[in-house]
Amino acid sequence: MDHGRCPFEKAILSAQCACELASRYSVAEQIGVECRSELARNNCAILLGIMRERARFALKVTDTSELLPFGKEMKVMIGGLIGLQRLMTAEAGAAARVTNIHALVQQAQQVYGSLGTLPYQEIVKSIAAFQGKRRGQAPAR
Repeated sequence: MDHGRCPFEKAILSAQCACELASRYSVAEQIGVECRSELARNNCAILLGIMRERARFALKVTDTSELLPFGKEMKVMIGGLIGLQRLMTAEAGAAARVTNIHALVQQAQQVYGSLGTLPYQEIVKSIAAFQGKRRGQAPAR
């Protein structure tokens, strides 16, 4: 069942991101997210891979081919998507929640021509600045 898993599964399960192509599933006690489009899943996997690679210095890691610790992975996923969303909306105070990952990735491809030509220096700033929720932290009011 791993073949259809969403690359941004952790971000979606954290309720900080959503996607129109995401489909939740559960097997026994495990909850996961599948992508309903192979093309979209591949685009997201490429984007996530590039964001990991470009954020190496900010994350203080040398090898991003291995799995990153959970906190750093969440910084890349959520911080990177929020940074990309800020680029696409051109608003300094863009929402801290990404409501449609697929639409955001498509928009970025249309504006920049490909995922490889995105201004990752701006996205990495958002990755470095992202602060995940701490255990026991009360929600902001």
